[in-house]
Amino acid sequence: MKEHIARIAAPDGVMETFVTRPEDGGPHPVVLFYMDAIGVREELKDMARRIGTAGYCVLLPNLFYRMAGIDEVLLDAQQIEVKGSDERKRFWGLVRSVNNDRVAADTRPLLDYARSLDGAAPGPAGCVGYCLSGQFVYTVAARYPDEIAAAASYYGAGIVTDQPDSPHLRTDDIRAELYLAFAEDDIWVPDSTVDALARCLEGSSVRHRIERYAGAHHGFAFPDRHCYDKAAAERHWERMLALFRRNLG
Repeated sequence: MKEHIARIAAPDGVMETFVTRPEDGGPHPVVLFYMDAIGVREELKDMARRIGTAGYCVLLPNLFYRMAGIDEVLLDAQQIEVKGSDERKRFWGLVRSVNNDRVAADTRPLLDYARSLDGAAPGPAGCVGYCLSGQFVYTVAARYPDEIAAAASYYGAGIVTDQPDSPHLRTDDIRAELYLAFAEDDIWVPDSTVDALARCLEGSSVRHRIERYAGAHHGFAFPDRHCYDKAAAERHWERMLALFRRNLG
């Protein structure tokens, strides 16, 4: 695999982005990998590599670039759970630095950079997001309908809200095929939210599939987290890569 950290000029500064792609063959379709709320780390880089080995050029941007560099985030997942801790305060500060509009704007230079990469295919791209970034992949699919052909979200939060910028309100703008998976046990994404999203998509022409993973918890796909569920994680890989094969090649 070829790997490097790209320094991409974004709307509010330099957005460092981990890039991984196969050494041989090509051209390889582009996949944008939007991080969860813990930020870019080796765990996510390994997941990006797995996508890359399937024949894709993967970009994993540091969406917190407005607040910290890619190697400066390094959040402690356990300390984040401690109420009143400095790490928890820092975590929420970073999370508040991103929103749907900002990530949609950041995606333009990501797509442009991807097109300049040696070995990257010029056709439509795919995207995948987890937790915090579930709302971002949904938003990006709606904002870039001619450039995003497949979007996968896992235990994605914030896709359906009561706010005027709720991603689900732009469902009819989406042309990509969507795959959305949720955990059976998830305090961040209750069943009522999943049900509302299902109703929204069923009333649209968007190609989609929603699944709830029985017995799984929020974060089930992350191999270094206490909530990791190997069976659910492997299912998530199967579904994601099949989605990309159908729509990206």
